[in-house]
Amino acid sequence: GINAEYMGILISMSLAFDEYGRPFIILKEQDRKKRLKGLDAYKSNILAATAVSNLLRTSLGPKGMDKMIVSPDGDVLVSNDGATILEKMEIQHQIARLFVDLSKSQDNEIGDGTTGVVVIAGSMLANAQNLLDKGLHPIQIANGYEKACEIAVNHLKSISRELDIKSNANEQLIQCAMTALGSKVVSKHQRQLAEICVQAVLSVADIDRKDVNFELIKIEGKPGGSLSDTELINGIVIDKEFSHPQMDKQVTDAKICILTCPFEPPKPKTKHTAEIKSADDYHKMYLQEQKYFVDMVQKVKDSGANVVLCQWGFDDEANHLLAQNKLGAVRWVGGAEVELLAISTGARIVPRFSELTPQCLGSAKMVKEISFGTTNDKMIVIREGQTSKAVTILVRGGSKTVVDEAKRSLHDALCVARNMVRDNMIVPGGGASELSASVAVFNAAEKIGTSEQYAIKSFAEALEVIPLALAENSGYSPMDYVGNLKAKQISEKNPALGVDCLRKGNNDMFVQGVYESAKSKIQQLQLATQVVKMILKIDDVIASTEYEQTHKSFIEYI
Repeated sequence: GINAEYMGILISMSLAFDEYGRPFIILKEQDRKKRLKGLDAYKSNILAATAVSNLLRTSLGPKGMDKMIVSPDGDVLVSNDGATILEKMEIQHQIARLFVDLSKSQDNEIGDGTTGVVVIAGSMLANAQNLLDKGLHPIQIANGYEKACEIAVNHLKSISRELDIKSNANEQLIQCAMTALGSKVVSKHQRQLAEICVQAVLSVADIDRKDVNFELIKIEGKPGGSLSDTELINGIVIDKEFSHPQMDKQVTDAKICILTCPFEPPKPKTKHTAEIKSADDYHKMYLQEQKYFVDMVQKVKDSGANVVLCQWGFDDEANHLLAQNKLGAVRWVGGAEVELLAISTGARIVPRFSELTPQCLGSAKMVKEISFGTTNDKMIVIREGQTSKAVTILVRGGSKTVVDEAKRSLHDALCVARNMVRDNMIVPGGGASELSASVAVFNAAEKIGTSEQYAIKSFAEALEVIPLALAENSGYSPMDYVGNLKAKQISEKNPALGVDCLRKGNNDMFVQGVYESAKSKIQQLQLATQVVKMILKIDDVIASTEYEQTHKSFIEYI
């Protein structure tokens, strides 16, 4: 009388004994595992990866579309940036997550080209699928892609030009930043914002060492106004206000004291009790507390400071005394901002009042409280500090969503300007460099006698996805347009001919001023090839049924 279900449980487990003779049961989990082998594993992995790449394809170029992502909390994000889109999508599929890491790597290393790198990798995998169906071994495809990548990288180096970042009032550097901003929501004001980014980078750059310290560039956003109101401030902006309404709203020739100790009486570290037996005792304690505040404020005044920036809070008593002594004070300044302020003003961070001396003070031309709109939003601007290295870009925009996307766009443009300071070689944009590399790789493939020739040709074809996507997003017939463009590149021997996305009537990208960092393009190809090789080498997926469900729901979702 044992039922079938109970028999099934008995079959799927076995009895074992530990060293003390105690029995325990081992459950067999294998029947709950899903296993994909060989071509099925490749197809499953490639399908997931190309689904992600197709999602970003429509975001490529100046005519690319934005994506709206709504978080589980209901927060709305509108972005054109590949790395941001993939990060915020919270993808669960394991192979698709490799593409998220791919765009993150490009963002961390270069800062721009995060959409392109995913689109190229997706195209490589889609072409690899055709070769797998024809019977080519995955390792041969991977090796062929590796060789093709090397040919493409060498070709990009050969067509790259050196950019003079100082000539013509940094005009070429501004054009580079404008190319990065062309596909963003801020493209209407791309000239103004590109100039701001270039000024910001050059003001903190060490040209001799070819280095840019990004920590000295702060981006602050404030909803309200227009994107055209965005400005570069030679100093620091902090999202705070003076702690007392009666303090002066503007201090010129400021002597700044930066404190990391609170304006409060010291608190005993151990447990203690204070017995107050009479009114006199209470009065004595009150006077003692007052003395602490008076001494603290006096020490600040004696040092010669007229502005106090404190990392901690103030007691109301201390706040009143500071206002009475005509000392401007700001409380709860963040740790990162404290360090930036110290660098900008030349101040030393003071951890204890006993260490406060006139030598610890920094200086700035002006400390001013500015207010925005009717909401009484306030910010403190510290202009032209003593060392004046740190700068702030204050971004304005119609809504928080616009300001956030503008900040992300500016970050990309800043990264491009920084990359040009580090390595000033450029290649044409608009898909020209990919198309030229594709032709070079295809010609090289003809000279290779092994079956890897097909993988190298497949790589060449995959590179054409960038000009094809740009042409499609710009409203052209992609196959006809790119076919003509390729023929033109070969007949005129001009690798700078690309997709005229803005319909200016000229295909020469150098003439249009559309060019980008050679390092960024080379990094794109190398990263994409590495990830594709990794995916092609996975021939067996052993996972729980949960994996299959994730894969199924992910493909349906995309």
